[in-house]
Amino acid sequence: MKISIQRVEEIINFIKGLNLDQKYQKEFTNEKIKNILFINESLTHSSANSEINYEKLEFLGDAVLRLIASDFIKNKYPYMQVGERSELRSHLVSDQWLEEVGKTIKINSVLVIGKKALKDKSANSTIQAEATEALIGALYESLTILDPIKNWLIPFWDKKSKEVLADPHKKNYKSALQELTQSEGLSIPIYKTIEIDKKHNNPKRFFCTVYIKNQSKAEGWGKSIKQAEKDAASKALKHMDNNCIDQ
Repeated sequence: MKISIQRVEEIINFIKGLNLDQKYQKEFTNEKIKNILFINESLTHSSANSEINYEKLEFLGDAVLRLIASDFIKNKYPYMQVGERSELRSHLVSDQWLEEVGKTIKINSVLVIGKKALKDKSANSTIQAEATEALIGALYESLTILDPIKNWLIPFWDKKSKEVLADPHKKNYKSALQELTQSEGLSIPIYKTIEIDKKHNNPKRFFCTVYIKNQSKAEGWGKSIKQAEKDAASKALKHMDNNCIDQ
């Protein structure tokens, strides 16, 4: 893949902004063009280059991410049960978490995306998450060790794990609501969602109502159907926790 001097400098500055351990910064310079090419590949969407894009590095990044997330949990929460570790890890490697990291490091500013995909605002969140995972793969391909990548991600994981563990339902609101309704001998929750606005990334694009025993119990909003349902489930759980649901 050909790469311009301007693009090389852009990538070097981007890597500097990641706050990797200082001793690894030297692996991303003009003299280490192979590593720069790995990073560039991780930041290239298939709509911009059908042959050399982030798909292969995303696959590698997925494996790297799961391994170092598991190691983080083992060291941070040594007495946590295996089932709880698995549940926590699902949040620490989720698309939502990857998107949050992508936004924090401003990955959008260095992504190479084709015009057609660029116009598809609904795909923006997915592309950010995928590219962030590919970036993790590219860092491993360049450095061939895990520690600097793990150390870079630990602050993100510290924040997310505290957030998840502070929530009695561990952010799995739909599953928690279904388990609770079944334990109460009630029907499975039914979600009915409608699109209110066509604008992408509008936090109130979709409106959801959750029904239990054919009765409306809570309403939620979200920029996607999934988020609207999750919001509704969260509010329904609060409703039930307060003993406000009809028996």
